[in-house]
Amino acid sequence: MIPAGTKIEKGASNDTARALRRQAFVDAARDGFFANGYGATTMSSIAAKVGGSKTTLWAYFPSKEDLFAAVIDDIVERYSAALRIELDPNDAVEAVLRRFGSALMTTILSEQIIALHRLVIGEALRFPELGVIFYERGPKRGKARLAKFIEGAMADGRLRHGDAMLATRQFTGLCQAGRFHEVLVGIVGFSDAALGQHDVDAAVDSFMRAWAADRAAPASSSQRALG
Repeated sequence: MIPAGTKIEKGASNDTARALRRQAFVDAARDGFFANGYGATTMSSIAAKVGGSKTTLWAYFPSKEDLFAAVIDDIVERYSAALRIELDPNDAVEAVLRRFGSALMTTILSEQIIALHRLVIGEALRFPELGVIFYERGPKRGKARLAKFIEGAMADGRLRHGDAMLATRQFTGLCQAGRFHEVLVGIVGFSDAALGQHDVDAAVDSFMRAWAADRAAPASSSQRALG
């Protein structure tokens, strides 16, 4: 990936120059979307900020939706620790959940991700396609990774059998139930975001209470009578 803000130097190869130009459009679009909203940010304003014509911008991104998707991909690649953390299928369930939960909180409590959530929520009624693009390229990918691990833990008896994706949604929902929502709506600032680890610990505890495999099946009435 070309680092954000990198200038196009004279003599750069065509491929490098094109990649830098594309990144410049993505950076300008991100700044415009966050500052003014999706609806109020025009392709013309993005092209003007970078320098060049709207026709040049269209050559890279045929629509504003395509450009928004590129902004999502750029932010996810830079900040999504939850998509990079190792989920070893042989590790203890609690350890993997805690590791994933910590990566999830690091991801969603970053300023860029919070800004992205606010943007999508604020525009969702007028532009419902933004929510689909955001979910498909971000949260859905992270949930799919954890669901695969949970499915394996259910199969080998470490967790009770059930819907692995439901279990995943419950765990991620528990992680996001406290500090994330407080930061999202501006109750607390980013300097307090590290406290999200308490949410992870509580989420792991609650999840294991709900999904841990039964240690022993309860005795039937006939077995109790014989005893």
